[in-house]
Amino acid sequence: MQALDDLDRVAASAFDGFIVRKDLAQKFKGAYPVPTYVGEFLLGRYCATTDEDEISEGLTVVERLLRDRTVRAGEEELFKSRARELGAIKVIDLIQAKLDAKANAYVATLPSLMLTGVRIDDTLVANNERMLTGGFYAEIDLEYDSGIAGETSGRPFGVAGLRPIQLSTKSAIQTLAEGRAAFTTTDWKRLLLRSVGFEPSRLTERQQDILLMRMIPFVVKNFNMVELGPRGTGKSHLFQQISPHSHLISGGKATVARMFVNNATGQRGLVAQHDVVCFDEISGVSFDQKDGVNIMKGYMESGEFSRGRESIRADGSIVLVGNFDVDVVHQQRVGHLLSPLPPEMRDDTAFMDRLHAYLPGWDVPKLNPTYFTDHFGLVSDFLSECWSQLRSQSRLAKIQGRIHLGDALSGRDTTAVFKTIDGLLKLLYPNPETEISDEDIVWAAELALECRRRVKEQQRRIGSAEFRNTQFGYRVGEDGIEKFIVTPELQSPDTIGLDPLPPGQIWGMSPAAGGEPSGLYRIDVTEGPGSSVRIVNRPTPAALRESVQVAEQNLVGQSRGLVGDKSPREHEFNVQVRALDASKSGASLGLPILLALCSSLLQRSIKGGLIAVGNLTLGGGVETVMNAAELAELAMEKGAETLLLPVSARKQLFEVSDEVATKLSFVFYSDAVDALVKSLAD
Repeated sequence: MQALDDLDRVAASAFDGFIVRKDLAQKFKGAYPVPTYVGEFLLGRYCATTDEDEISEGLTVVERLLRDRTVRAGEEELFKSRARELGAIKVIDLIQAKLDAKANAYVATLPSLMLTGVRIDDTLVANNERMLTGGFYAEIDLEYDSGIAGETSGRPFGVAGLRPIQLSTKSAIQTLAEGRAAFTTTDWKRLLLRSVGFEPSRLTERQQDILLMRMIPFVVKNFNMVELGPRGTGKSHLFQQISPHSHLISGGKATVARMFVNNATGQRGLVAQHDVVCFDEISGVSFDQKDGVNIMKGYMESGEFSRGRESIRADGSIVLVGNFDVDVVHQQRVGHLLSPLPPEMRDDTAFMDRLHAYLPGWDVPKLNPTYFTDHFGLVSDFLSECWSQLRSQSRLAKIQGRIHLGDALSGRDTTAVFKTIDGLLKLLYPNPETEISDEDIVWAAELALECRRRVKEQQRRIGSAEFRNTQFGYRVGEDGIEKFIVTPELQSPDTIGLDPLPPGQIWGMSPAAGGEPSGLYRIDVTEGPGSSVRIVNRPTPAALRESVQVAEQNLVGQSRGLVGDKSPREHEFNVQVRALDASKSGASLGLPILLALCSSLLQRSIKGGLIAVGNLTLGGGVETVMNAAELAELAMEKGAETLLLPVSARKQLFEVSDEVATKLSFVFYSDAVDALVKSLAD
């Protein structure tokens, strides 16, 4: 192990008895036929200390218990023989149970021992119902009765007692909340990641955020999430290895009786017995009944499913994880980003609408041992119990009125985004009384909006008109400026998107002139205290300097009509003009630069998908554009939706191709004020 760092020392002080060195858990991973959290349960009991001698002694005990009580393949008969010779043995195994209707009794199954029909008392089953729906790991007292063995159809093996693999108590959440106070938000995120086995210092902020989002279904009831991406990024790790409150279904058929309710017995299914049900390798999952997907769709919407006339509520979250066979760029070219779902789900926009978040699995690195931590983290069982208790809480009341979502979000979008925000804030703030900072609200909102918008973009890609508006935005406070959120895989800074640009930014085109072809430019303006206009570009082409001077003079001369009572002379503007084509001079960009100056001063966004064209005279006149049809063709190629240009160019556009005419909208302006009104986002 590395030397203890500051985070280790704070964790050891704040959570004495509830931390464990995560490399110890990795040491046992794969060595014994049990999940990671089983090994951590024992490590938490015997090694929850920073004292190396105590850890060494505890490790010896844990290793002996795992060696003596877990059953490796091929050792089944050896353990059965010991039970016969000794009368009883202790084993660590997955225990499942079912009702034998003929005998009117419950019988248990111990998969590692390949034992079925094991006697078990009704009381044990009633107190541990999860053994009826997938089962759980436990320390089991297995007895052998030689008298019963001699009977016809006798069941000599019996469960005399069991102890679920569970270290935590109902006071766990209070312990977590009190300990959290010792950490900054950044350090708390790092501890959460270490607690599930990752080393945050090896991960970018983006990668850390996605790994934190994987935890949301554990703390929010009925949260529906999908994550698709390359193989080997650990998508199912959290749901299989970390928490006993989750259940993993790996490919194959998912039965309605097992998932929801068994009509024959009335037994509730996995979604009622577990906090999270995860479908691994989702492309290979199918239901045993034709209406299976519809039942799941109804459950994902309302948290209810029917058994005859009875409606049953459950709060298990649904997680779908799977792999792309190609990279994300190619996936978008050949289809949409939900194509790996089973055929009955992949093009169903109603099913998609029930997904609260789509995590970009392609942004998580392929995991190797260097990404796993050898520092201290919270014992998995303690953490998962805290997460389970957080499900009954909410943080939305704490942020009411502090953040407002844009008009483009539907009712389901709003519900999805707020559920995601709630989950992220519960992870960061396990104490409901702690004040939540605006910075953390913004962090949670931007992730939530991005991951919901990703769902919406796939619905739009399928071609459904009702999902056309994907311009998701938010503002903080009543008077805040709306900020729009994009999904990174759809847009880069040099790509024209359909979202409104931040204040001070605009796309402009320079007409062909002086031997230069027409070209696209990205114009960025920032404003602050001062009284000048500075051009950032070095060296500065003479034509660009002239465009900026013309824009500046028009801003000052027409300030009343353009920016009202704001005085341009009391502000300093920094102008950066980036050429994205062979055209580099920045000629004839007076109008786009003026619009960027006004947008920056007004703190209003320019409409998404818009390119502005035109130059001005010092007196405020609009110069004629001579090659409007060519500019329209170029604007379409660049992915623009709207071309803003002088009304004098209108007649030239009768010559554009049918493709340009159908893909591009033309908006005409008569002067600078008219252009500004028509270019600003609503």
